[in-house]
Amino acid sequence: MPDTKDGREKKAADRERRQREREIDEARRRADEAEPPDEAESGDSDADSGEIRRAETRREERSDSPSECHRRGCDEPPAFAVLERYQEETGHGAVEAEAFLCQEHTAEESPVNLDAAYPDYVFRVVPV
Repeated sequence: MPDTKDGREKKAADRERRQREREIDEARRRADEAEPPDEAESGDSDADSGEIRRAETRREERSDSPSECHRRGCDEPPAFAVLERYQEETGHGAVEAEAFLCQEHTAEESPVNLDAAYPDYVFRVVPV
């Protein structure tokens, strides 16, 4: 097939159309996601205290707070809530995990893979 001006213009138009379709598909998928926090909340000390308040609020809102450690086979009462927010390896956004652990198991917890941590990575231990 010879390289003509019409062929180049058609390829460019097709590329632009595909890009618009991708953007529309992405916008539709993201329509169900929660809005990101305001930029004003992104200050380091404010964000840290906000994280703690949100974790405490979640803990207070739970009427079915666990009566034993999250680790399988441990019957000790939880002493700490361990909160970690990390970027999913699949690239589908941040994941937040919280576990209520006894003192012994809390001591075993630590942040991992800090070399690949993204700016909003959180690892926090809060007393229950």
